Amino acid sequence: MSDLYTQQRAMRSMREAAMQRGVIAILDVGTSKIGCLVLRFDGADHIREGDGVGSLAGQSAFRVIGAATTRSRGVRFGEIDAMQETERAIRTAVQAAQKMANVRVDHVIACFSGANPRSYGLAGAVDIENRAVTEDDVARVLASCDVPDFGAGREVLHAQPVNFALDHRSGLSDPRGQIGNRLAVDMHLLTVDSTVIQTLLYCIKRCDLEVAGLASSAYVSGISALVEDERELGAACIDLGGGSTGLSIFMKKHMIFADSVRLGGDHVTSDISKGLQVPLATAERIKTFYGGVVATGMDDREMIEIGGDTGDWEHDRRTVSRAELIGIMRPRVEEILEDVRTSLDAAGFDHLPSQQIVLTGGASQIPGLDGLAPKILGQQVRIGRPLRVQGLPQAATGAGFASSVGLCLFAAHPQDEWWDFEIPAESYPARSLKRAMKWFKDNW
Repeated sequence: MSDLYTQQRAMRSMREAAMQRGVIAILDVGTSKIGCLVLRFDGADHIREGDGVGSLAGQSAFRVIGAATTRSRGVRFGEIDAMQETERAIRTAVQAAQKMANVRVDHVIACFSGANPRSYGLAGAVDIENRAVTEDDVARVLASCDVPDFGAGREVLHAQPVNFALDHRSGLSDPRGQIGNRLAVDMHLLTVDSTVIQTLLYCIKRCDLEVAGLASSAYVSGISALVEDERELGAACIDLGGGSTGLSIFMKKHMIFADSVRLGGDHVTSDISKGLQVPLATAERIKTFYGGVVATGMDDREMIEIGGDTGDWEHDRRTVSRAELIGIMRPRVEEILEDVRTSLDAAGFDHLPSQQIVLTGGASQIPGLDGLAPKILGQQVRIGRPLRVQGLPQAATGAGFASSVGLCLFAAHPQDEWWDFEIPAESYPARSLKRAMKWFKDNW
């Protein structure tokens, strides 16, 4: 745990340094596409009045000056599978975004799906020394949380205080400066597979880029696709990506649970490819233009020309009905939604006061999904588009860019995380780290 813990602290200071220089890049490493956005931080004063939607969620602090996407290579289930391929794809996306922005970028904030995330709820409490709650008290109460034994080979990615309680008053979002005797905290800890993280960091380093932040794509998709009321009252964001489906549950504006399902839109494409015996590129085109999950009487009569270039005249001029295509797509989409339902049940989603579900990500654009999803998930479901941010090209405003836009908002206003506070040395999660801190204090 100590490795990523120290890295996250170093990334924080790098992010601040990059933002002072004014330019930072966002890198969304997905299974179907790799997206890069270049942000310029001018501060709210430099932006003209009517140029955007105001300072909602800190959007006015930055604007997008470069954007590029490329087809992802070497990534499966949201995890890097072939290093050289992924490195080339990342370089292509970053160079194209730099060219559009006409500026060189050294620091990136990356997000990824997959890596088998697991959520834990922690609690801690301390007595307050000077009646008023200070930053030191917050640091001590965070350090007092018992970290579970999440096993070897896993690292903490997000560690966020979700709720503070001061004496008998609970539900405080920030207790600093308030008067009381005993401070308690509930925290959400998200751990991921450390080898996946280290591989991603190494791959980005090979592209001559410094990583100034890491986030789970399920978390950042929730930030951009959920509206403020949904995050306050309780909602789930389901990010239907290419290789995996991310799931995050928000309550009181904080993420309280995250999970991922190793199925996504690429599996639907693969089913079409096998069912119709066509190449994957053709299957993707057919899915995009003619796909759906709800068949009507019209679809038996609507014929789709498959096309092809095998040289076999009969084979290349086949047609299938749209109903047949829906018959191939629907079972896989149902399987993905049923796996999501299982995760939501395991998280106790039924007990939240509001049970809104928001579908986002590229695969959420399949026609008819908003009608099928409520039948399986059993809740109110809507398709979510990411928040509009300043300078975002029209092509990057679709549901497929929810995680990229969420990462922009995360970069501008990171939520208070564990490493934001100077945790007392004796409470550090690793003894080696404690010794290093003690040595540093004694010798400097």
